[in-house]
Amino acid sequence: MEKKITKIPATIGKYTSKPINSRAKRKVACYARVSTDHEEQQTSYEAQVDYYTNYIKGRGDWEFAGVYTDEGISATSTKRRDGFNTMIADALSGKIDLIITKSVSRFARNTVDSLTTIRKLKEHNIECYFEKENIWTFDGKGELLITLMSSLAQEESRSISENVTWGQRKRFADGKVSFAYSRVLGFDKGENGQIAVNQKEAETVRLIFKLFLEGMTPHTIAVKLTEMGIKSPIGKDKWNRGTIRRMLSNEKYKGDALLQKEFTVDFLSKKMKKNEGEVPQYYIEGNHEAIISPQVFDLVQGELEKRKREKGMRYSGVSIFSNKIKCADCGGWFGSKVWHSTDKYRRVIYRCNSKYNGAKCETPHLTEEEIKGMFVNAYNKLLTEKKEIIANVELMRKTLFNTDDLETERDKLQEDMKILVDMTHNIVAENARIIQNQDEYQKRYDGLVQRYEKAKSQYDEVVYRIEQKETQSEKMRLFIKTLKEQDGIINDFDGALWSSTVAFITVGKEEKTVTFKDGTEIRI
Repeated sequence: MEKKITKIPATIGKYTSKPINSRAKRKVACYARVSTDHEEQQTSYEAQVDYYTNYIKGRGDWEFAGVYTDEGISATSTKRRDGFNTMIADALSGKIDLIITKSVSRFARNTVDSLTTIRKLKEHNIECYFEKENIWTFDGKGELLITLMSSLAQEESRSISENVTWGQRKRFADGKVSFAYSRVLGFDKGENGQIAVNQKEAETVRLIFKLFLEGMTPHTIAVKLTEMGIKSPIGKDKWNRGTIRRMLSNEKYKGDALLQKEFTVDFLSKKMKKNEGEVPQYYIEGNHEAIISPQVFDLVQGELEKRKREKGMRYSGVSIFSNKIKCADCGGWFGSKVWHSTDKYRRVIYRCNSKYNGAKCETPHLTEEEIKGMFVNAYNKLLTEKKEIIANVELMRKTLFNTDDLETERDKLQEDMKILVDMTHNIVAENARIIQNQDEYQKRYDGLVQRYEKAKSQYDEVVYRIEQKETQSEKMRLFIKTLKEQDGIINDFDGALWSSTVAFITVGKEEKTVTFKDGTEIRI
């Protein structure tokens, strides 16, 4: 008996429950994007929007579902393209049946993003049409063509990214500085395009550096600036310690510029990474007018490093007396304590933070008035030997803090390191050209690397010693300057004078000693 086969045609779409021969109009939207804000690109963008709006509305079988756009946005990732993401969300929620785009590269330059998005749309019976390539995604050949075109677009994006990166690094090597004025307090773009100091904002910058040298921490400085109603670099009312910390370390405030602090890891994700030696950096001295003198800036860097190195002793900058009063018994620091905090006898005292930890320290506590009185007494005694002290400190600066020999040693080590790098490059190149014993090559290579690492370690140590001496020398210079400016004895406590002249006070059971920054000790 002959088989009889009867075809039952499909009546429902593969990806939707709608009838296949439904006469409902397709809801059609278009997507337009330009990757820069340049005027010629803006013209292209407007032309895309106008063309597709009229094109869709001119079709009787289509219903205009809107135009989705992104301006000045790269297509290497869909994450930051708000217009694109809104369009996809609307399509998946049933507001769009067909998406029209000028070309695959306008849709996405990331092959994975492009295919993932198109497949997700296809599962919901949403088609895409790329006019330039004449690709319909429901066509059997559509996905293959899109894969090829997206790959080409991604490769083009990679090439553009490499060219841009090369251009940036060439500008860095030429000493051309790009500046984010909106995020750096104290500078504006001048009329000639050069970096200019904003004098009003510069006052805030100088205040931050001054407060830090007076003993405050980045956190307490942030609190103070917030209370003063000063706006942060990005215009916020509230400051945070991270902003203060970055400002204190920003070499631009002393007129210099460090280029390529960060670099792009991946051209698709645009992810940035802090440059830890992976790519070259360029340091430009005297690039623009300074807000902070190089000496004061370097003094702040030394203080930042000092506080960082004092492990086990948490630095406090709650008041100008924090980390300035030392216990003679245990060597720890005094901290502030509040007595009678809830009644009329309330007062603030300072005592050893380790007084009741383990063996009890026998050092007495001090009130703020006692500390202030000790300083006035000691400073006036210091002034009686003013000329002799100034002469001694100036001699110390010339002898103990002279860095000439260290700088000679640093330059020699730097030259040695350069020679070792050249030798390493030469043997690597030689090994690539000439067949040789690999064990012997590895031994030579390892030997050069070890010599370089040893020289680098010595270089870092010498540089640190130079910085320490320069920091101490600057402290001495400021100390001398303060003494010279003081005409007579003082009758009242001066906070700025305290911060600029006193290293610390040592409190013992029977006596107290004020140690000034030049090393002079005066017993009270």
